[in-house]
Amino acid sequence: MHMNTISLAANHPKSVIKQLNGTESLPFTEILSVTNILDSLQDINNRDRIFTPDIVILGFLSQALSADKSCQAAVARIIAFLLSQGKKAPSANTAAYSKARSRLPENALSNLAKTSAKQMEADVPSAWLWRERHIKLIDGSTVFMPDTKDNQIAYPQSRCQKAGLGFPIARILGILSYATGTILDIAVGPCRGKKTGELALLRQLMHVFNPGDIVIGDAAYTSFFLIALFMQLKVDVVFPFNHARNCDFRRGQRLGKKDHLVKWGKPQRPEWMGQETYDAFPNEITIREVKIQNERRGFKSKSRIVVTTFMDSNNVTMKDLETLYGYRWHIELDLRSIKDTLHMGILRGKSPSMVQKEIWAHILAYNLIRKVMAQAAYIHKQNPRALSFKLALQLINAFKQTTILADKRKDIYEDLLRLIVCKKVGNRAGRCEPRRLKKRPKNFPLLMKPREHYHGVAA
Repeated sequence: MHMNTISLAANHPKSVIKQLNGTESLPFTEILSVTNILDSLQDINNRDRIFTPDIVILGFLSQALSADKSCQAAVARIIAFLLSQGKKAPSANTAAYSKARSRLPENALSNLAKTSAKQMEADVPSAWLWRERHIKLIDGSTVFMPDTKDNQIAYPQSRCQKAGLGFPIARILGILSYATGTILDIAVGPCRGKKTGELALLRQLMHVFNPGDIVIGDAAYTSFFLIALFMQLKVDVVFPFNHARNCDFRRGQRLGKKDHLVKWGKPQRPEWMGQETYDAFPNEITIREVKIQNERRGFKSKSRIVVTTFMDSNNVTMKDLETLYGYRWHIELDLRSIKDTLHMGILRGKSPSMVQKEIWAHILAYNLIRKVMAQAAYIHKQNPRALSFKLALQLINAFKQTTILADKRKDIYEDLLRLIVCKKVGNRAGRCEPRRLKKRPKNFPLLMKPREHYHGVAA
């Protein structure tokens, strides 16, 4: 493993937290060097501006990490940062910063986010892997954005809502590393219409998977064509059984109790698939179907059927499959960290281009925090999955706000890493939480027509 990526010893002077040394400083100014940023912005016009690409990206990151995501707050942080560096400060007006963000290429933030995740994935210690193999988790989610004409065209609202009463919705499909929790790549699309489902988005991300990977997802991915494609890539899968199919353990080659190999025939060609692509798939594939038990002390055991491409029951047992499928819950927690803890669930961008940039800014910030957590876990011989993302974010913000990192001392940074690992998250195996609320929201009447129709009308 390369020490300069995860560990502290070789690169503390250029550590992620080095520049988080003042109340108003911008985050991650060392890990995102000007050189790295400009390398990702080859086509940008490098005029002599105050809001240079590195300053704009760091300002974007400060918005992603702050509870106050307004451009006014970002400009205030940039002004304080530039003055602390002895540089000329811009006006407090947000127009120049907003124009600079609009000039930023859409792939600028995405390239940085994907590169940071790829570097971490390449340097993961073997102790964090499953039998020296990488586990990649896949799942989808949705985000809301301002109700503008451009956003509605790109990401239409739900059909059940009247015009002017709903919000545009984007569907996001993410591929995450189980070992480090970083997001390796995402695909974004509208939430309704043809070729907008999670499987369609996943087909845009097949380049992320490498031979030997293990993929874990929910029942939406239990598709003949997807599993056959993973088999061609020499990638193993563990998916829950899709009950649109029939499972009969009396059929096929018996491997054990509720464990057998069965052949799946190729279904009819879907509309979105070309005939040549369809003919390239085999007429049938062999799949292993296993009934696993989720047992928790004090609770009634629950069973479910999973389908997998691990054919050897001696090498990968039913207990192994139960453990592997249990990892799927982590992607739910990771998506919650991004949408709730970093507040990405409701975006502020008023154009599709700005929505894309805002999404990637949050993912880049998330990945960089995960890197700090990986450093802490590596130094203290812990597993990063046992650490709290929210605690790491709280500590970074608290250290920055109290200027405790102002002296840039190694012992202070080591204390930060030590504090990150002091709290362990609970054992989440087999966890199931009902989506119920105890506290009721305030009982305001629903908006039944566009808001402008209510202007001047008494409540």
